[in-house]
Amino acid sequence: MKKTILILNFILLLALIALDVAYIVVGTLLIKSLASAIFVIIGIINFIFALKCKASIKFPILMLFGLIFAMLGDILLEINFIVGAILFAVGHIFFFISYCALSKFTLKDLLYGIIIFIPSVLFMTLAPIFEYDGIVMEIVCVVYALIISLMVGKSISLFIAQKSMLTLIILLGSICFFLSDLMLLLNVFAHLPVVGIICLVLYYPAEFMLAFSIFLHSNVIKDAR
Repeated sequence: MKKTILILNFILLLALIALDVAYIVVGTLLIKSLASAIFVIIGIINFIFALKCKASIKFPILMLFGLIFAMLGDILLEINFIVGAILFAVGHIFFFISYCALSKFTLKDLLYGIIIFIPSVLFMTLAPIFEYDGIVMEIVCVVYALIISLMVGKSISLFIAQKSMLTLIILLGSICFFLSDLMLLLNVFAHLPVVGIICLVLYYPAEFMLAFSIFLHSNVIKDAR
């Protein structure tokens, strides 16, 4: 079954890349929705693998919920930016808690998150290139930055404490997600259209890596038995 799941992950990754390219070229909500659905399907497939392996489902189920909220945020971002950002933030909270399921939250995790958040929020609020549509939008972006900074900080701490393919994929996925959101911020509020492409190039691989981490976690548990 392991080989079958790996093959399905690879096939769906190719489909995700194809849809990513199609969205960059065409830019329709339908293509974006299909791409988002793909990484959730990958998560579901890997979650089923986790059940078959009789692994602990705490990390997989939390990660899957994170992917689902990311999908909803990705789609609704095009309709209402604030609603989309809130759904993404909820997704990041699930990602963060899933990381904590692998290793308990410590002050060191908080420190890494703060180190990421402080320069990020200073850049967002003080750089003259940003033009927010009112104070509410700016507050939403700052709160979102705090949540994703804590998520990335935890992934860094997790990798330092437990160096493995699983924690490396989680770290890379988290960093790519953060950089993708930074590009989105520059695209939407600094009106730099070129960075929109970079955002998409980083975003879907980030989601795939997080979805694939469910497989890696289950495989580690299975091999340990």
